This record gives sequence, C-alpha cells and structure tokens, in this order.
Amino acid sequence: MPSVTDDRTPPRRPLREAVTRGARAALVPVGGCALALALLTGYTATGAAGEPVPQIEVGAGRIIQSPEQAAAAYFEIRNTGDKDDTLVFADSPQLGVSMLREPDRRKPGAVRRAKKVTIPAHSTLRMKRGGIHVAVLDPPMLKPGERVSFNLWFTGRGRVGAEAMRSHLIEP
Repeated sequence: MPSVTDDRTPPRRPLREAVTRGARAALVPVGGCALALALLTGYTATGAAGEPVPQIEVGAGRIIQSPEQAAAAYFEIRNTGDKDDTLVFADSPQLGVSMLREPDRRKPGAVRRAKKVTIPAHSTLRMKRGGIHVAVLDPPMLKPGERVSFNLWFTGRGRVGAEAMRSHLIEP
C-alpha cells in the first residue's frame, strides 16, 4: 500500500535554518546597541557626562613693546562658567614664539615661565605689567595701533582666539 504523507506538517529543517539566519542578522545591531549602552552607562557613571564646558571670554588685549623690541601681551580673561579652567599656553601666528610668564615668588623683581594659570569659575584674570603676561620672544618691531591675533589654549575650553593692539606708549 502506498504511504500517505501529511502535507500540513512543514519540514523542520528549513524553519530552523530561517530562525538561525534571522538571529544572526539581528545579532549585529542588537550587539552594537548593547555595546553603546554599556559605554554610555560607564561614561555617566564616571561623572563626566553633562559637565559644562568652561565659558571663557577674552577681552581685547594690548601689546607693549620696548625700543629693544622686547614685547609682552596682556589680556583680560573672564570665566563666566561654573567650572574652573586653566590657561596652559598662548601663541601668535604673526609674532612667533611666546610663553606665559609670571612673577617669581622666590626672586623679587624676576619672572619665570608659568606652566599653567587657573581661572576660577565666575572670576576675571587681568594680566598686567609685573604680573602674569604673554612674553613674545624676538618679535618684529610693531607699529603703534597694529593689531595682532593670538591663540590662548585652555585645558577645558580649548583654543580661544584673541586680538591685541600695539600700545601707543613705549614702556621699558
């Protein structure tokens, strides 16, 4: 007698293969989402997420240059944010090599290289002669009123562009 097959029962092998292919296809996006979620959870757990970037404003500066061509730039730096920031470097593409200088506390009347200058939240740093300033090494002779661009580099805010004008006064 011929065997009778039941057409209502689907073959199991193709179903398993389809399920396996679907699971493999879903593994990449689901795995990527799980990895992103784990990284974001770690980022927020460290307390870094949501920290505001310091709000730094640099007022127009001035440059004082002596007859011997030594030059120093002075800026007013305002931190209007809720987080301290640190000035670590200042340069001028137009003038060449420069460095932050500050009074040497151990040697009255002397200056030394300042490695960093902290600007506390909600405060203003006014650079001045005899205090913190940007020393420009071997600058060209500038004309009174000449404007020069500077970059001030902060640990939190990054680069802040500024402009300084050569003062009409020649100070030693």
